[in-house]
Amino acid sequence: MTWARRIRCHIRALRAERRRWRADIERFRAAQRAARKQGKHPDLDHPGPPPTGFALLPWLLMGMGAFSNVLQGRTPNPWIGGLGLLAFNSLYIYVTFRSFDRNKREAVSTRVALALAGLLTTGLALGYGGDWLMFFPLLGLAAGASLRGPWLGRTGLLLSVYAGAVCYVRDGWGTASSIGYATFISSMVTAAILGLSEAVRELRAAREELARRAVEKERLRFSRDLHDLLGHTLSVIVVKSEAARRLAARDLDAALGQITDIESVGRQALTEIREAVTGYREGSLATELTRARSALSAASVTPVVRESGAPLAPQTEALLGWVVREAVTNVVRHSDAGRCEITVESGGERARLTVTDDGSGRAAGRPREGIGGTGLKGLTERLAAAGGSLTVGPSPRGGFTVTAELPHRSAESAEAVTTAPRAGRPPS
Repeated sequence: MTWARRIRCHIRALRAERRRWRADIERFRAAQRAARKQGKHPDLDHPGPPPTGFALLPWLLMGMGAFSNVLQGRTPNPWIGGLGLLAFNSLYIYVTFRSFDRNKREAVSTRVALALAGLLTTGLALGYGGDWLMFFPLLGLAAGASLRGPWLGRTGLLLSVYAGAVCYVRDGWGTASSIGYATFISSMVTAAILGLSEAVRELRAAREELARRAVEKERLRFSRDLHDLLGHTLSVIVVKSEAARRLAARDLDAALGQITDIESVGRQALTEIREAVTGYREGSLATELTRARSALSAASVTPVVRESGAPLAPQTEALLGWVVREAVTNVVRHSDAGRCEITVESGGERARLTVTDDGSGRAAGRPREGIGGTGLKGLTERLAAAGGSLTVGPSPRGGFTVTAELPHRSAESAEAVTTAPRAGRPPS
């Protein structure tokens, strides 16, 4: 096979690749049109396949003048010219196709191939001149595709000056200025376009990742809302139902009072669940203390509530209110206690809440909803985010003690409450 036939085979292969590339573009555009007819917006959600080296192959047509010279026999030593043309095209394709993968782009083999392309371009330009000087802009394009980063500007400028100097030696100043300018523009524009495309795709991927994390965060918030809301409410309903059953035989009025409380708690639970679904539930420490007294009394546990110190910030009250709700729920469920003391102190720079019971606990051998439990574990995370702490453990006098501490006022407290759910909502 002669060198001319080899070059023609090489050109046919490039044209076949170009046809496949156009076919892929047409299929993508057809999918876009079909999506638009269905009312979708594929341009926003699916920007198409990432760019590849095929996008830079058409620029090889800049070398058609040199190829024509070889075919028409106007090039001295056509074998050398044909082999040089084939070698440059091969190096160009190798470098540009590897430029769309960051690891391959920064590999030593890519840098070596680009340097060989530079030496080959210099030799062809000095040996033949004329149309062969157009390989310098192609070299700049390959350099811009592969050498992105802080050194690109200096590299592009040096390459342009070098191309101009070689062209000046071969064909004079007129050619040197145009080729040097074309080399600089091709390197800079290529790097800018490809860098911008890569940045857009990275931003799109980051946006999708943030959206996925937001969905997971909201799902976690909602699951903890349901745990804290329904766990406490159902415990109160069960305790009051048992009290109504015991009182029904001997004191019907008292039993009806308990049933009325059950109805009230149920209605309040419906309201709280609706607010939890929308993510805007509000609450207060005073409300939770009132509910705690009612729930403990219905469970035959004597409530003792003590409050002292300055008023608390709304965000601090909201978080401490959820600690009261969770701690009292655990007392009602697990403690077998006869007395429960709730103490709120707000002296100095920190507020302190202590919930202590004197029960033995039916769940022997393991802390009742301790730090490892679902409810108080979530509260521990939220209080830590607000600059506070939550500790759970046996009391020296028997029973268990839950202690929560929070700063009086802090931006962290507000963020801990408002992120999901908002002020007064359970932790997420």
